[in-house]
Amino acid sequence: MLSEVSESSKSTGRRDGQREAPSKPPAPVVLLRTSEKEPPPYGAQHRQDALWEGGNDALPPRWQQYKASDVIYYQDDTLTMATSDRPLPGVRIDHPGQLVVPECEWHISPLGRSYFVNHNTRTTSWMKPKPERPAGSLTPECIIEGHSDCIWSLACLKASCNVMSASEDGSIRQWKRDGEPVGKPLDNDGEGIGTMAVSPDERMVVCGSVDGRLRLWNIKEGSMIGEPWKGHDAAVRCLDWSPDALEIASGSEDGTIRRWNPDTGRQIAPPIKTRHGWVYAVKYSQQGDKFISGGDGVICIWSRDGKLLIEINGHDDVVTSLCWSKDGAHIFSGSFDDTIRKWRAIDGKELAVLRGHTNIVRSLCLTPNERYIVSASNDYSVRIWDLKTNQAVGDLLLHDDRVLAVAMSPDGKYIASTVLDKKIYIWSLEAALDRHQVGVLCALLFPYPFLMVLVV
Repeated sequence: MLSEVSESSKSTGRRDGQREAPSKPPAPVVLLRTSEKEPPPYGAQHRQDALWEGGNDALPPRWQQYKASDVIYYQDDTLTMATSDRPLPGVRIDHPGQLVVPECEWHISPLGRSYFVNHNTRTTSWMKPKPERPAGSLTPECIIEGHSDCIWSLACLKASCNVMSASEDGSIRQWKRDGEPVGKPLDNDGEGIGTMAVSPDERMVVCGSVDGRLRLWNIKEGSMIGEPWKGHDAAVRCLDWSPDALEIASGSEDGTIRRWNPDTGRQIAPPIKTRHGWVYAVKYSQQGDKFISGGDGVICIWSRDGKLLIEINGHDDVVTSLCWSKDGAHIFSGSFDDTIRKWRAIDGKELAVLRGHTNIVRSLCLTPNERYIVSASNDYSVRIWDLKTNQAVGDLLLHDDRVLAVAMSPDGKYIASTVLDKKIYIWSLEAALDRHQVGVLCALLFPYPFLMVLVV
């Protein structure tokens, strides 16, 4: 299972700072009298002994423990949610801002199952609380189902505009826009896939796994090329092909960037040991002379031969996603600090900060004409930003859980997104922007509502 949390002392401080209790009087203590068919009732959230195997000294079933930047995290693999607080019954384990719905808490039952307390309704539920969707919200053109676990990576093919998806279930799948599967899934021997990248000629796809290995596939034949590539000591978080297809860069939770010859599967240079902690993003410029990487609060620009050219500091937390402008003049970044930033590549100068998301920005992509940038966030939304005004435009593309990845079709017509529910959502960019244009037109025509009766 790919780990959910990053990482840095900054993000730890942000999420594990002093917690404020809900602004409601404390409920009276209620003795727990419930079966696991129902979560413990509201008001029964008091410290008690764990009843799972091993008790308080063991982790609950389907939980894992891992360490990042000297911080120990505990992850519920059923929900793909992580906390730095040891899971014990009666102890609140969510970090501030981790749950999108205010006045809600994450707890664990005596038998080890996660549940949620909603102080707004004074209820408990096994289901994570979801924000209410406003009436008339834009809906996706298509919802694609087929994976059996989280989808961590998406790509849109130029030739066909098909969507490719890579999942924790160990498969890579290809889909038409209407959801019809294309060919057979590529089977990664059961190893969860955290990232993938399609070759420039779209004949091959490389994937990175939680076991630290890379695998190269022939897309048309549906077969793996050669043996897995070994080198990383931890899960692979990001991949990219150079524009000339002569090398592949990979970034890992082991803090290194490695570059590979796709013809041989061998590393072409010593690994680059970064200061990122976990390497979350790596991207070649379209000119192919540089690549960038992101992780623990810093963006690094590297020459093609691996020499560090510039370090860009500006984000207040982990950098999760990166992309270049076509001319290589600008870099765009998304971060755990909830912002998107635009930088001048030649000297690292910050040119714009795009604010609006209320939680981690996980994924970015530019539209083909570079008029807009599209962002996916843990706040359950995908947003579209006008790069002329640096403002959000169009309808929010609302989801029912954290949005993990976003990709743009090469024809600029559709956005693909994926969340923790194992589904892919296809959205019309035109439909989202039309909502914005209608709103602007109404504001221009009817700045004074009481005059609308005069307009025929």
